[in-house]
Amino acid sequence: MSRKRTQSTKSRQPAGRRPGQTNRLRIIGGEHRGRQLVFPDSQGLRPTSDRTRETLFNWLQPMLPGAACLDLFAGSGALGFEAASRGAGRVTLLEQNPKVFHRLQENQQLLRLNQLAIQQGDALSWLEQPAVAFDIVFLDPPFADHLLTECCQKLDQNGWLASDPRIYLEWDLKGPSPELPANWRPLKQKKAGQVVYALYTRSADNG
Repeated sequence: MSRKRTQSTKSRQPAGRRPGQTNRLRIIGGEHRGRQLVFPDSQGLRPTSDRTRETLFNWLQPMLPGAACLDLFAGSGALGFEAASRGAGRVTLLEQNPKVFHRLQENQQLLRLNQLAIQQGDALSWLEQPAVAFDIVFLDPPFADHLLTECCQKLDQNGWLASDPRIYLEWDLKGPSPELPANWRPLKQKKAGQVVYALYTRSADNG
């Protein structure tokens, strides 16, 4: 089935990357600022860039302390670990790839981030379970799988979003834009190379 191929790793891979090379990301703010974390080499796996993360977390900082966050396609963990370092109260990371999942667990233990909950599973299936509301959701799925539209619908309809949420999306500039729920409205949007990244909220009026 096609869903079984859904991967929580990113669909973009740096030029020149060879299997077996060590990958590192740097936490750029908060309690663990400057700490470097290793993540495994996996096809398509790449963290959101430092510059994009800096912009994103400047957008989010007013509501981030104590917030409940969901990183639905965790990959390297760049967004989830950054949120925890900057004071999020609860951060759930979902990752399908077993190797990447275990590295996320090791990095959590290294930084002693007790507010992190790291789970392994397919994102679309995971969103069918009984929901717990999140204040902030990060959505950076593999571009080639075109998962944003369906994920956003499930988040909106199945009770995963708090009353005044922030939903962060990334998609390929050359690909189709996601079809978002009618009650979502954009707050911020920028481009970085061939990537569009944007922040949305949901209006209280579902109509």
